[in-house]
Amino acid sequence: MGEVEDVSNRMEAQLRVHAAEDDADLPLPALFDRASHLHSLASSSSLDQEGIRKGVDLLRRCDDMVSKLGLFSSNETKEDVSTANLKYLLVPYYLGEMTEQVEQEDRIPVLKASQDHLKEFISVCEALELIPEDELQLYRQGQSETGANRRAQKVARFKRQKAAETKLQEIKERKERRGRSLRATALSAPIEAGEEDDLEADGEEEREAWLATISLALCKAFDLVDMLKKEEEMLLAVKERKEKFIALHIG
Repeated sequence: MGEVEDVSNRMEAQLRVHAAEDDADLPLPALFDRASHLHSLASSSSLDQEGIRKGVDLLRRCDDMVSKLGLFSSNETKEDVSTANLKYLLVPYYLGEMTEQVEQEDRIPVLKASQDHLKEFISVCEALELIPEDELQLYRQGQSETGANRRAQKVARFKRQKAAETKLQEIKERKERRGRSLRATALSAPIEAGEEDDLEADGEEEREAWLATISLALCKAFDLVDMLKKEEEMLLAVKERKEKFIALHIG
């Protein structure tokens, strides 16, 4: 029985190695597409632990590539970031979300790592002036803010989240309508003059969509950081009580 398990484990390890080799030479756009697909599956609970760990690995490599390429600078604002590069701002956010889903016996390091990635995402967005000032103030003050102010901020955050979701839906519907119109027009006559306008509209909508996606991610990141911090504090308290009990009764 042990021999069968050993063979099975070796086969699984080989499959993981081959999968990693398949991704080894991917450029950043392809690597991000693959990683974001796994993130999407994880968000809908359609991914097992093997897939989650694979997604975390791909996102770490994306993060390294973004850093080495120097895509974002501390002296830039969102207007300075090209539309093609906006999506890479989401790498640490995706990494924070997927890291949180990694299962291991000691959850505290997982919680710490996830918070670090989410805080990196928030920090970069802050530098690029993508975060509303009132949200930033509450984030900096942390638990010192009053309960009433925190409730008001959560309401404001919820409204921003709904606005971002609405914007993304509007963009999707506009693209679908334009696509139907283009297909209908193409059947009757070529539209050379309109092609440039359509490309410009696509570019504007792509930028709008990524900015709305980042805004939505920020709302979720702030909530997730709060949740993970509370879970970490609870687990640390439990761990401390256990250590005191052991020291008192066993040590």
